[in-house]
Order: sequence, then structure tokens, then C-alpha cells
Amino acid sequence: MKRILKIAAIFIAGMAFSSELSAQKADKGALTITPARIKEYVDYLASDSLKGRKTPGKELDLAADYIAEKFRDFGLETVGGSYFQNIPYISQDLDVNNTSLTIDGAEFELKSDFIPFEAASEMNPEGHFKTEIVFAGYGITAPEYGYDDYAGLDVKGKIVLVLKSEPRKSDPDSPFAGSNETRHSRLSTKVRNAKVHGAIGLFFVTDPLNYMMLKPQGYPWSSLSKFMKGGNIQFHVDTRVEGAIPAIHVGEKVIVKLFGSIDSLKAIQAGIDKELKPNSFLIGNSSCELNVSLITISTSARNVVGMIKGSDKKLRSEVVIIGGHYDHVGYNLQHKEGEDYIYNGADDNASGTAGVMAVAKAFAANRKAPARSLFFICFAGEEMGLIGSDYYTEHPLLPVEESVAMLNMDMIGRNGSDTLQIEGADLNPDLRDIMLKENVGLGLKYVPTGNEMMSRSDHYNFFKLGITAVDITGGLHPDYHTVRDNPDKLDCDKASRIARLVYRTAKVIAGESRRYKVEPLN
Repeated sequence: MKRILKIAAIFIAGMAFSSELSAQKADKGALTITPARIKEYVDYLASDSLKGRKTPGKELDLAADYIAEKFRDFGLETVGGSYFQNIPYISQDLDVNNTSLTIDGAEFELKSDFIPFEAASEMNPEGHFKTEIVFAGYGITAPEYGYDDYAGLDVKGKIVLVLKSEPRKSDPDSPFAGSNETRHSRLSTKVRNAKVHGAIGLFFVTDPLNYMMLKPQGYPWSSLSKFMKGGNIQFHVDTRVEGAIPAIHVGEKVIVKLFGSIDSLKAIQAGIDKELKPNSFLIGNSSCELNVSLITISTSARNVVGMIKGSDKKLRSEVVIIGGHYDHVGYNLQHKEGEDYIYNGADDNASGTAGVMAVAKAFAANRKAPARSLFFICFAGEEMGLIGSDYYTEHPLLPVEESVAMLNMDMIGRNGSDTLQIEGADLNPDLRDIMLKENVGLGLKYVPTGNEMMSRSDHYNFFKLGITAVDITGGLHPDYHTVRDNPDKLDCDKASRIARLVYRTAKVIAGESRRYKVEPLN
């Protein structure tokens, strides 16, 4: 009996494999997406010779040339006569020797006590500020939730100190959005709100109720400062924000100076969370002097683009976008002799770039293009603040209103052999349903996530424009942004299956005429 059952199981498994194989044979393009192809692309992009593909840099340019050459070999068309979109942007180094913070006579140390996110402002282009500090709770004005940290508070001409996140961050019954963060938790929202209320600067602190480590963590410059020349802190300035005010992440020593102890601030935060009532006030003995010196650099990088025009005369003007960033964080300029110093970024995001290239080749291999057009884009500058996708959505090569969906691949080759995360799935229910249907037979296990990571990759800039957009990923792992993220650790089989999922999904979307539902991000 056991023998009969075993034979039956083998027969059924064989039938399933045969069925999937038959389906693939009917799709010439799908057969081209293989682990070997993913490995070929990743082995070059994540090689030591490209030194971590930092934006900007000659190694990043070599990676861009490689991708463009492959697009050309596949037979993809140029967009606007080129496989490149040039990205001019302003980068600034924070001059560490001329940046200081003093509060009521006490001097604080850059990097360990405070880290600027944004420095000068239109109101004070020299970056010199002398004023008082006002505690403004979470820095939130949310009439839809009946909550306003600025109610009755005068912050004009002052610096506000605000907590990270929002009230009852981890409480599923929080009136904001349960345990999901709303837009009010974002630093950009807090900075704009402070500016609207007349503040000239913003200090923000990691809230002590939810986090143990209170050392300022300036993304990307504190975690990535080892990659910067001369000890200066490099960061990208969003030149589109009019009248921006400086934003400074402050740490434990600053908190103790202003509140007497960490426990004092923790008690204030606990009271706000318990009652859901603001507790904002002018901090006594908080005369503050902040000096920030900047070194401005004009530079550029390139997005890499390619296109397959649709076969339907009516629908070919509509486009499905498949993308992923090809940059990483570079290499450690302060390394010790003999230690590994190159951050190869095999998973982040040579894997996603390889996925974009593999999907492009697959569609190019098909005899007939789908009804809608396909647009492939590999972004520069994601690690420096989504620069490439931000520039593209501000200067689109194809009409935004004709962009039907954006499928982004970021880190698709680690974190278990079958885990699949779709960031933004619940905000894009139609697209989610297509993807889960097309996932059948690929051996990927969908792991639902919240929206905390929604703004962390390039799909987000498309989503903000109302375009159906998700990030397809295998998820984070301990080797993220370390020298251990090497090609030999990449699961190329998993990466190829995720790439096939994106291929299948894009094929469905490009083959139909409907538009897709997009839910707002709270």
C-alpha cells in the first residue's frame, strides 16, 4: 500500500511539473529567466571591480554602461534617443570642523550627540541659528484624528524638539492607524508642519518608550559616514522644498541637558500616549546656538532606461514600468589593512537590477509584444535618498498619466528560499490579487507586511503620484549594508523565481486594458 501511495505521489508531482513546463514552453520569454542568468548579471554588478557602485562615481558609471549594453543587446528601444536619463543634483558635505551645537553653555559633539539631516535654510542660508527650544510633542497636527501638538503653542522664530513616530506607535488600537504608521510619523511631514507654524529649525529625538538606542542615527550619513572622504558628512539636499528649515537628530546627552534625564522625557511621552493629549511647552534654560557649515557640490548620475513598444494601437501609449536601483553604498575609506572594505551589494540591489534585466530579456525574446508598452528603468541614487526615481517622477520620459503600474524589485535573493514580500500590497489590492494568482507554481510564500517600509524604495515616488506601485522583495537580512552582502550568498534560484513572478505579472497587466485601484497611504 505504501508503495502504491509513493508511486501515486510521484505521478502527481510529475503531472504538476509537466503542466508548469508545458506552460513555460508556450512562453518563450519565461524560459530565459534562469538562475544562471541572474548569477551572470550579479557577478559583474557586485564584483570588487565596481567597488560598491556608490552614487556618484566612475564605478557606478561602469555599471550603467553594462546595463545599457545589455538593453541594447536585448533589442530594447531607446527613450528620447538614449538609454540614459541624466540626473543633475546638488550634493552637500557638512563641514565637520565648522559645525557646532551649544545649549545653555554646554557644547555637544557632532555625530555622537547630533547629526544634521538638512542644514541651511532660505531664511538663514549661512546656517547660523541662535534661539530658544520648544518641546512640541510628536510635532503632529492631525485634525482628522483630533490631535494637534501645536495647539496654543508659539514657536515662531524658535527651534522645536519633537519625538519620532506618533502616539501609541505599537498599539493596534491606536486611533491613528493602529500599529501602522501614518504620514504624520514621517520626518518630512514633521519638518513641513514645524515650518508652517513658524519654527526656524527642528530637533527630533528617537522616542525613549519604543527604542533603547538613543544615539542619533542620521540616514544615510551616520551609518554611511565611513564611506565619505575627509571625515565630512555627505548628504543630498532636496532642492524642491521651498523655505526648508534645518532638521537635526539629537541624542541622549542633548535630552539629558534639556529634560534632566531620559526618564523625564519618557514620562512625558507616556502621558501623551495614555491621554492622547498634547503636552507641549517652552523648555527653560534652552538658549541654543547652532552653526552649520556646508560645502556644496554640483554633480550628476544616470538612470538607465529601455522600452518595448506595445502591439495594440490604442493601448501602446500606456506603459507598465519595471524597475529597481542599481547603486549601492560604495566602500569603507577608513578600513584597516587586510579587512574586507567593499560593500558589494549583491542582494541590495544587484539582485533586483539583475531581475529587471532578466525580465527585459524575457519580453524581448517573445515573438509578439503585449498590448501595452513596457518601460524598464534602473535607478541611480536610491541609497542617497531615492534620487533617481525622484528625478524621473519630476522629469518623466513618458507621460505620468499613461503609467499604468510600477513593479519595483529591491533585494530579491536572500532571507530564506521562498519568502516573498510585496511592500504596498494592501494599498494596491488589484495588483496584489494579480501577483498572488501568478505566484502559483513558483514556490514563493507570500508574507504580508504593514506599510512601514513603503517609502524605503523607488516605487514610493510613483505611488505618490497615484500610480499603482509595489516593491517586490525577499526582505531584510543581517548582511544588509555590510561587507557580507556578497554574490556567493545570493540565492539565484529564488531571485529568478521572483523575476518570473514580475514577468508574469507585467505580462498580465500589459495584456489588458483596465486601470487598477490604489488606496491612499494614511
